[in-house]
Amino acid sequence: MRRRNTKIKLLIGAAILLFSLFKYYSNSEINEFTGKKQHISISTDEEVVIGLQSAPQMAQQHGGLYPDQNYQKLVDQVGQKLVNNSVAKQTSYRYDFHLLRDPKTINAFALPGGQIFITYALFAKLENEDQLAGVLGHEIGHVVGRHSAERMAKQGLTQGVLSAVSVGFDPSTAQGAAGLANVINMSYGRDDELESDELGVKFMMDAGYNPNELIGVMEILKAAAGPNRTPERISTHPDPENRIEKIKEAIEKYRK
Repeated sequence: MRRRNTKIKLLIGAAILLFSLFKYYSNSEINEFTGKKQHISISTDEEVVIGLQSAPQMAQQHGGLYPDQNYQKLVDQVGQKLVNNSVAKQTSYRYDFHLLRDPKTINAFALPGGQIFITYALFAKLENEDQLAGVLGHEIGHVVGRHSAERMAKQGLTQGVLSAVSVGFDPSTAQGAAGLANVINMSYGRDDELESDELGVKFMMDAGYNPNELIGVMEILKAAAGPNRTPERISTHPDPENRIEKIKEAIEKYRK
């Protein structure tokens, strides 16, 4: 009886696994702006809706929007200049740029569909408009690269695999699989960051900004992280030194 129950559990686990794999790999397409093959289960219109619905909550988590409209106007101007002079303009996304009040968290991020944020803590450390363009260009790269939508699909696959392992095997095996999945997903995150850096370089150059200033942004982030920054192997972001090297390669690539 026990052996029979084990066999049934294995069959159910295998069915969940096969369904998850089929669902993930059957939704594949080529990103027309990056040339990258991606597995994505939502449309660009759905990305826009998700971003617009999530934007107010994200702003609230960082203390709301920064009250100085002159600074906000600068962020808007630089962001729209990047969009209007690059392939971002050809996408169906709605690009909005938000300066957040948060004076402590040095960060910038993008939601699906074009909602882009930069904290005042990071904004205040930037030395010139070109560095601001570097930050915003990188985040536009995440949107054009459809990284959030791609990550949603990967998370769906991961959950399916973990469910299959949990049903078919013992809990300790599932915990091990979860740890492995976390490491794999972090490596995907690092790849997205490097692709966004390269796209950011291209967008900066298209809009007439100095792409070398993106290296200056990396130096700011490196200094902010300090000597005890998280090792790359357990971080969602590549080491700043590695990013600088890749940025230099991208600058040479697009100057040719």
